[in-house]
Amino acid sequence: MTFTLPELPYAYDALGPYMSKETLEFHHDKHHKAYVDTGNKLLEGTDLQGKSVEEVVKAAYNTNQPLFNNAGQHYNHIHFWQWMKPNGGGAIPGALARKIDEDLGGPEKFKADFIQAGVGQFGSGWAWLAVKDGKLAILKTPNGENPLVHGAKPILGVDVWEHSYYIDYRNRRPDYLKAFIENLVNWEHVEKMYAEATA
Repeated sequence: MTFTLPELPYAYDALGPYMSKETLEFHHDKHHKAYVDTGNKLLEGTDLQGKSVEEVVKAAYNTNQPLFNNAGQHYNHIHFWQWMKPNGGGAIPGALARKIDEDLGGPEKFKADFIQAGVGQFGSGWAWLAVKDGKLAILKTPNGENPLVHGAKPILGVDVWEHSYYIDYRNRRPDYLKAFIENLVNWEHVEKMYAEATA
């Protein structure tokens, strides 16, 4: 199973004004495509050919750094496009909202802590909402790393590499993160991943 670049689930201009057509064209068509192409080259001739992207990510962690970097970023981006939608944000669905109340102190505290995880990730990386040991946790990881390699299942992630926001926000990462959580998140997809992670 080689890596393939997924189509965006919406038009390039559908996430404006929070994420521009130019950002999506560069981010999806150039950056994500490069992870797919490089990942496929690095997979050739290894015993990981034919494995799922999740299996490749876990197996390459700490054993094949170049492959891990590209497979990790491919996995992260497959979901990143799905974690956003036009007119996103809004109310968090029922079961997930209750779990956020229980584990993370309610939606406003969760949003503030999630934004802070993204702001506080030095350099490139990601901020996450993940399920670990049956509880919700906010995590941050450097570069292409994700919660899969730390025994957790990501259900929401935001890319804080500069290519994700610099065209639209320049160095204002907090503004980008606030726009993401308030106006872009596809909570239905997060809820679906939460259900799968806790099944």
